[in-house]
Amino acid sequence: MQRPDHLPADLEGVGSRVFRGFGTVLNVTTVLVGSGIGVLVGHRLHQRTRDVVTDALGLVTLLVAALSATAVTDEHLSAAVGDGAPVLIVLGALVIGGIAGTALRIEDRLEDAGVALRRRLIRNAGHGAAAANEQQRFVEGFLTASLVFCVGPLTILGSLSDGLGRGADQLVLKSVLDGFASVAFAASFGWGVAASALAVLAVQGSLTLLGVLLGSFVPEAHLVAMTATGGLLLVGVALRLLQIRRLPVADLLPALLVAPVLVQIVISV
Repeated sequence: MQRPDHLPADLEGVGSRVFRGFGTVLNVTTVLVGSGIGVLVGHRLHQRTRDVVTDALGLVTLLVAALSATAVTDEHLSAAVGDGAPVLIVLGALVIGGIAGTALRIEDRLEDAGVALRRRLIRNAGHGAAAANEQQRFVEGFLTASLVFCVGPLTILGSLSDGLGRGADQLVLKSVLDGFASVAFAASFGWGVAASALAVLAVQGSLTLLGVLLGSFVPEAHLVAMTATGGLLLVGVALRLLQIRRLPVADLLPALLVAPVLVQIVISV
């Protein structure tokens, strides 16, 4: 789960005394531990209770999405591209990113990856309708948890900050939040949530490495555009959790890369 980058006093500085990449290692660990706890208690919960938990996560995800999306009004972005451009940049990023993601079939590939992971991790899964339903549950858990844990301001800003050597404080906070969220997710979706730890490792590890390569130069306006775009992607995740509409959010993921490119183009014009 994601939230704004303000940290409680007791967490401030925790991530500044460790090695680069510590935040991602901690995050992967909390997702795995939380998923294990969720699976252990999940079968003891009534289906209605699990549905309510999933709805609650959807509402919280919607709240965090709204907070992230308001970054479109950030003064750093407006100062760089003008007052009227931020919304158009986010729109352009989503359209272009959606076209690219659909062409690359990202959603389908992630679902295929979820199926392949389940086959590797769970032997003798069986056949028939029950096995098919369990496979769909695993894939949905993997895909939903991966999107929630990997799209948002703390993923982007926290990983880059860790790579830049500014500390892993933001990722420490994110790890705590994701740990609790993974308990609730796994209670509803099962072991597919634990598999999302691989996505956390890949995404946050790549962003941390990018931070190392970029050095100390990361334009604020570019990060803000990514955050605002990520907020709208989280809205799509929330709609899936609330079973309002199953948007192909994964196909929109390239928008996170397109957004800063569009900012740079507008600045250069």
